[in-house]
Amino acid sequence: MGLVLRKPPALSAKHEAYPYQLDAVRAIQSMPYAAIFHEQGLGKTKIAVDLMLLWLQKDIVDTVFVITKKILVQNWVEELAIHSHVTPRVLSENRHANSIALNSPVLIYIMNYEVVSTNLDLMHKFLDSCRTGAVLDESQKIKNPESQLARSLHTLAEKFTRRIIMTGTPVANRPYDIWSQIKFLDFGEALGHEFTDFKNSYDLPSNPASASKYGKQLSNVMESIRLFSIRKTKRTSGLELPNKTILTHYVDMTPRQLAIYTAYRKQMAYEVQREGNHTIDDAEDVLKRLLRLVQCASNPILVDEAYDELPGKYHALIKLITDIDLRSNKIIIWTGFIDNVEWLAEKLLQHGPQKVHGSMSIADRNESIRKFKVDMNCRILVATPGAAKEGLTLTVANHAIFFDRGFSLDDYLQAQDRIHRISQTEECFVHNLIAKATIDEWVDILLNAKFQAAQMTQGDISCKKFSSDYDYDLSGALAQILSPRN
Repeated sequence: MGLVLRKPPALSAKHEAYPYQLDAVRAIQSMPYAAIFHEQGLGKTKIAVDLMLLWLQKDIVDTVFVITKKILVQNWVEELAIHSHVTPRVLSENRHANSIALNSPVLIYIMNYEVVSTNLDLMHKFLDSCRTGAVLDESQKIKNPESQLARSLHTLAEKFTRRIIMTGTPVANRPYDIWSQIKFLDFGEALGHEFTDFKNSYDLPSNPASASKYGKQLSNVMESIRLFSIRKTKRTSGLELPNKTILTHYVDMTPRQLAIYTAYRKQMAYEVQREGNHTIDDAEDVLKRLLRLVQCASNPILVDEAYDELPGKYHALIKLITDIDLRSNKIIIWTGFIDNVEWLAEKLLQHGPQKVHGSMSIADRNESIRKFKVDMNCRILVATPGAAKEGLTLTVANHAIFFDRGFSLDDYLQAQDRIHRISQTEECFVHNLIAKATIDEWVDILLNAKFQAAQMTQGDISCKKFSSDYDYDLSGALAQILSPRN
């Protein structure tokens, strides 16, 4: 059935796109499916909005589903208001309201990923009767093909008239993360029909011996999907952004903190050695336990409520804040732990900090972000990447401080680029606090290895550069961290 509006809105864009955004729309406007892999901060939302308007103008679809993360639903509502004349309808967890909404003449629906899974029957019925386009925002959300969410979207895929996936980090953590996303588009034609085979072929090697062979293997991924994927980086887009400088600050732990860390490290080394050799695969199996070491290196109160001293990183943080000068700069402090967010916000109370983490409601998170953006007395935002790493423009700040980092490349890249994106006018600085001779150093090595593998998979670097630069001995480095020789 076609949807009939009493007074159809204008389907023209309100604002002209950047040249590289126009090129993207032209390149994929006639394709039944496509992947927009432009680097985070380059305005993929604008590309998607213009593409949806074009579909509607040309009567290719009756309506479009924008499927995104919960925290980004309101952001999409606001972006559509900025870039189009279309008023979207938001689908929620209320099935009855969704049923009514899906029987209304609406041009663009916005929903979070979980709504798709919980309303799968309604979705199937709607798609059987209406020509519908799909835009999967932050499509790495379906990177695990065995998840209920990915399975739900894979069953719906063939019913969409047009399919778009978009993310700046298609290889969110490991090269095989891209498989499920591409399957939503082409049902397995380009990258194969068996995930296990793809995963076994493209996982990170434990040592650098096979770097050249591995690089050539990774290059095959982008070659296989080149016909229906587009990617621009900040370097290749022609967009002039201020410089982004990454700075590493090595920190000494306090004596008591070191004692707590050492006790956990020895226990961890014993457990891993008992289970087998230090290999990257073994490390993946024990990440939750390794995370204890990250917590100890960050702030021992996360593992020991009786700990009442200031950790080494706090002293380094205060020095950084003093050097940055909050009178003319705003700062985002990132930590992977909710308790750390609360602790840091309390310690930094004199700076009027706002906080964002996963235990807060979406409304409260949005209000904190709003205040950080507009309140001149609020100079610091303390946040977890999981709650604020994607889709948000936080260019009122130009310093990002990682108090600690986990094992996710996606968390790290997405979080730092909240400040380095379109509308930023100041030079940006990313500060990594690393506790000396701790798991932090292995995390740094791991993230760099993942980043280079992602660049190779995405076609951002040449095989020659990858082969010369990729020399990470992940197993050896982990063994040294868990069982230091000195």
